[in-house]
Amino acid sequence: MIDNLPHLFLDRASIRPDLMVGVLDNQISLRVALELAAGGAADLCARNLSADNRVAIVAENSTDYVLAWLSCLLAGVPVALVDPTYPREPLACMLDVLDPTVVITDRPAAPSFAGTRNAITISAFRNAPRLDPSHAPGTNSGRYSTASLMHPARHTPRIPKFCALSHEYFLRLGRAVAEAMTLTDRDRSLTPLPLSRINSLGYGLVGALTAGADALLARTFAADTFWSEAIDHGITALTLDAPLAHNLARTATEKDSAGHRVRTMFPADRALMQQFGVVRAVSGYGSPEAAGASHLRTWSIDDDIPTDAHRHGGPGREDIEWKLTDSGEILIRESARCTLFTGYFTFPGVTSTLDQNGWFHTGDHGRLDVDGGLVAVDPSPA
Repeated sequence: MIDNLPHLFLDRASIRPDLMVGVLDNQISLRVALELAAGGAADLCARNLSADNRVAIVAENSTDYVLAWLSCLLAGVPVALVDPTYPREPLACMLDVLDPTVVITDRPAAPSFAGTRNAITISAFRNAPRLDPSHAPGTNSGRYSTASLMHPARHTPRIPKFCALSHEYFLRLGRAVAEAMTLTDRDRSLTPLPLSRINSLGYGLVGALTAGADALLARTFAADTFWSEAIDHGITALTLDAPLAHNLARTATEKDSAGHRVRTMFPADRALMQQFGVVRAVSGYGSPEAAGASHLRTWSIDDDIPTDAHRHGGPGREDIEWKLTDSGEILIRESARCTLFTGYFTFPGVTSTLDQNGWFHTGDHGRLDVDGGLVAVDPSPA
């Protein structure tokens, strides 16, 4: 029974031993990644870490990052994926609130923002011993327990919060994204977005692995090399965000993309689809709080695609309810437990922000399309 992320990944690695993960220039099979992660998990457990503790990862995209995240999952330790671009002082303040026992970083020495906390260099997880992951403590994690903590999508002038996201949350999100994008085990999925973003982790990584597809990352986004790398690595599915999709449509040419195999992408972008012949795309609305992607709508290249297609969330998922207030604010309520985030982390635990009737007030606004689906007005959707 697949009731947590370790079970999902072990199942997919068993079904398809050649399934690949990691950055394009440093790919590794999921099977080997899980064995290395089991070794990393053993090290974390030797430090007396458990579900009552927290770990923070502050790093750029890399295969080692994927290994570190998998190690935390296999250890059964909630792991915060921290945006590494924040300046030192906000990072230090965030960690003071989160109070992780260990900080995993790609900095060569213990960074000042970690304070007196133990720091592990992220490359250590590549050098961990390869162990059997099937008996790692994290395989016993409850489906409603916290798997990861991520920043909200909405920026505030205050110290950024952390959203607690359960295993069930990711399992549901992964299934929804895989179905909407029609991903299969023959696909090779690519995202250049930071793993600290729900688009990258929830759609690009968990969504792809849910379908048994290769889940690959780019270290950063570079429009001038994007298509050549996608062609060289046989990429068939893309997870971007609206600004990257617009940038790619504006700066790349048909010559750059000649011979590409991309057939499906997120988000929908009319110019990019028509210019480069991407035949299918998905738009959506969501946030780390709001189910990752509470609304998903599919588009064909033959559709009358609006210029703001990325704002069209369309119908809500089957496991959520939604409505607009008189002022147009989007409210989301889960119809299955832990479809939404569990709450914001406030030391020493997680605080729910649902109202007395179970509604999450997103703070975003929207309107209805002609079919009664959601169109986000502001800010930009997921």
